Amino acid sequence: MSPAATPLLEVDDLRVSFATPTGMFHAVRGVSFTLGRERLGIVGESGSGKSLTGRSIMRLLPASAQLSARRLAFDGTDLLTASPRRLRALRGARISLVMQDPKYSLNPVMTVGSQIAEAARIHGGVSRSQSRQKALAMLEAVRIRDPERVYQLHPHEVSGGMGQRIMIAMMLAPEPDLLIADEPTSALDVTVQLQVLAILDDLVRQRGMGLIFISHDLELVASFCDRVLVMYAGRVLEELSARDLSAARHPYTRGLLNSLPRLDDERAELPTLSRDPAWLEGP
Repeated sequence: MSPAATPLLEVDDLRVSFATPTGMFHAVRGVSFTLGRERLGIVGESGSGKSLTGRSIMRLLPASAQLSARRLAFDGTDLLTASPRRLRALRGARISLVMQDPKYSLNPVMTVGSQIAEAARIHGGVSRSQSRQKALAMLEAVRIRDPERVYQLHPHEVSGGMGQRIMIAMMLAPEPDLLIADEPTSALDVTVQLQVLAILDDLVRQRGMGLIFISHDLELVASFCDRVLVMYAGRVLEELSARDLSAARHPYTRGLLNSLPRLDDERAELPTLSRDPAWLEGP
């Protein structure tokens, strides 16, 4: 993001903690970044705090979570002090979240088409008569064949990959300003994955949408995103341009990159990542 540009999202010293029988567990520890109308990738191992950071932005945390930050603002709105009514107005309409597992995000007793239409009607401001056409258009946009037939299906009648695309269609129907995508292509085959990424890329470039792309796939993030945050144990260890990811300097990022299998790799075994206790204290 250009230094002169007004950030769409500001996150400064974000912290999320949980009380446990053995004391406080600090899951997110001092995460800071700004986001413009660009594609920001967040990578790291499972449990590094990637998904929790995304949920914190939308204030979708368990009641037991303790959230704090010096600043957490979306387009000038302070998300820490915003009322529940204000947060509900932002969620879906201006900030959308694609979860990792669509099967647990879709209503099992409603058809997938009616759920997309409902999102377009409630958050996108379209009329009831227009919402069906909007839903069909979004199903077609995520490359689902025969959208009229799929519109009538229930979540248990679709595959995991199709369910993932349906969730993406639902979250994009209101045309949000910020999309937080948590492993949005993990259940998709390579061809459909590229198609979905092309859709997200068009929204960022043509509509000026901001995108937070959470993933384990470093190579995918390097090829698709503009910037990358590398997280470990709730902290950001390194921030760099996506095109420079292969030249990362932090030993943790280097370890993640070196552990990736490659077709031309002649090593008998992939290296195991060695962790330094000093990383727990940040960069």
